[in-house]
Amino acid sequence: MKFKNLKILLISILFVNLSFFVNAKPVPESFADLAEKLTPSVVYISTTQTVVTNVNPFPFEFPPGSPFEDMFKEFGTPQTRKASALGSGFIIDSKGIVITNNHVIKGAEDILVRVEGDKEYKAKVLGADPLSDIAVLKIESKEKLVSVKFGDSDKARIGDWVIAIGNPFGLGGTVTSGIISARNRDIGMSRYEDFIQTDASINVGNSGGPLFDMNGDVIGINTAILGQAGSIGIGFAIPSNSAKKVIEQLIEFGETKRGWLGVRIQVVTKEIADVEKLDKPRGALVASVAENSPSDKAGIKAGDIILEFNGVLINEMKELPKIVAQTEVGKTVNVKVWRNQKEISKKIKLGRLETSEDFKVKEKKDPKTTEIESLKINVRLIEAKDIEERNLPKNTKGLVITEIANDSPINYLKAGNIIVEAQKKTIKTIGDLEIAVKQALNSEEKTLLIAIYNNQNQRRYIGVKLN
Repeated sequence: MKFKNLKILLISILFVNLSFFVNAKPVPESFADLAEKLTPSVVYISTTQTVVTNVNPFPFEFPPGSPFEDMFKEFGTPQTRKASALGSGFIIDSKGIVITNNHVIKGAEDILVRVEGDKEYKAKVLGADPLSDIAVLKIESKEKLVSVKFGDSDKARIGDWVIAIGNPFGLGGTVTSGIISARNRDIGMSRYEDFIQTDASINVGNSGGPLFDMNGDVIGINTAILGQAGSIGIGFAIPSNSAKKVIEQLIEFGETKRGWLGVRIQVVTKEIADVEKLDKPRGALVASVAENSPSDKAGIKAGDIILEFNGVLINEMKELPKIVAQTEVGKTVNVKVWRNQKEISKKIKLGRLETSEDFKVKEKKDPKTTEIESLKINVRLIEAKDIEERNLPKNTKGLVITEIANDSPINYLKAGNIIVEAQKKTIKTIGDLEIAVKQALNSEEKTLLIAIYNNQNQRRYIGVKLN
């Protein structure tokens, strides 16, 4: 009986293992058929622009690194010359719509697109978007051009095979293969990052080229490499699902129309989550609200934590800008926020994101200070001239930090930062801050939640662990 049961068990395990291998995708024997089919849709882009350089007026050269090298640069004669650059792209419409990176064609006076190795066309820019690093070009051809279509990048999994075709170092028609190494990569290039990482060889000149899946669909636009040289097995591509809406808008309007909430946000740290009695760090903390913005009109306040936007849970702060940007301008959405240790809902009609929401400020320092021993900082009361010079809201109250000790619990802040809130209460006097510190020390979390304006005039919340 025991032998029979063991036999059944072994047979079951065998069937499970066979099932696993049947469902697993096989390693491709060759990429030749796929490469042959897709290569005609990949184009090679060359650009020229005029640049101004200083020409050395002396009949000799200083060695690199010499202290005289920079000293005599100013005596150089300005001279214009033509500079060229190379990149890649791909055709998505047989009528001549070409996709590439914005940085490939930025500042270009002339753009040439080479198709199938030897046919050259002058291209015009239909639209370009620096925030996503996507550009759409148009070429005119009497012949029907070979095009490719976008795939669903959300279905691409880590470990899936991919191929990249492009123009690295001017070597057109170069095909490389690899796998998807990671998804949702953020490498600090722009505010809307969600890169696919691949170990397919990506080099200088691959920018703007396609990353294909094994169905021959474009699931990414090759955009960045780690390091200057590339070819080290770490390349990054814009996911097709992120790119498609941008491309549609660039074709239709020549520009993008992104949704806008009108808030500055920051990461919800464990300390902030503890103070706010949130179950875990999640959502996006509203650091400040732009005056007369959609959020301002809807009643969103600094200190709110956005937990859900239009039915989508916000697990990490970086998710919110992407979701908002992809939402239609003028659409009214439901937003769930955490305020005063409970969840509330707000209806917000989205505005349109302009090119810049930031504003410049001037630094100001004042020698009149008072020491806050518990925080090991020196501060002074904010004055009317601070508010005027730094373009702060007229009713701003707070304390300007003038000095911070190296062993201060907030030694990562800078002189000139302004503390405007502590424990969600406005700081009007030095005594207000001292009371808030004492309350934090007596609390179970021993965490002080402060709101500051940094030296770029950006409002931020910070959770400070006190000993």
